[in-house]
Amino acid sequence: MALSDQDRFTITELIAMHGHLCDSGQLDRLDEVFTVDVTYDTTDLGQRPLKGVAACAEAGRALGELNPVGHHVTNIVLTENADGTVGALSKGIGINVDGTSGSVTYEDTAVRTDQGWRISYRKILARRAPLGR
Repeated sequence: MALSDQDRFTITELIAMHGHLCDSGQLDRLDEVFTVDVTYDTTDLGQRPLKGVAACAEAGRALGELNPVGHHVTNIVLTENADGTVGALSKGIGINVDGTSGSVTYEDTAVRTDQGWRISYRKILARRAPLGR
């Protein structure tokens, strides 16, 4: 089944909503973005992968003042997978309270659920060097 324009729009908004929820502290609403059993792979940031939407919310609360004040996402590219899931590649920019910033790449898998599209897997890759090194 071909991915419709509406699906593309919905998945793109889903990816964007993550930053709005995090930046406003609405971590109890992360189930609007992620599946209940999401795997949130933060190993490239020196952390263990988080399993489940509740673990993601708790990790955000535990970071407290170390959270970025702004999560910005851009350059979203969607790829339809043979199994009906959608791969999403995007760039993330985090702005810290002291004005510093960082860049990451998000590798997501979106799945269609009874509640609509949700991200079931997210891998964060920190950008530490130019030109992919």
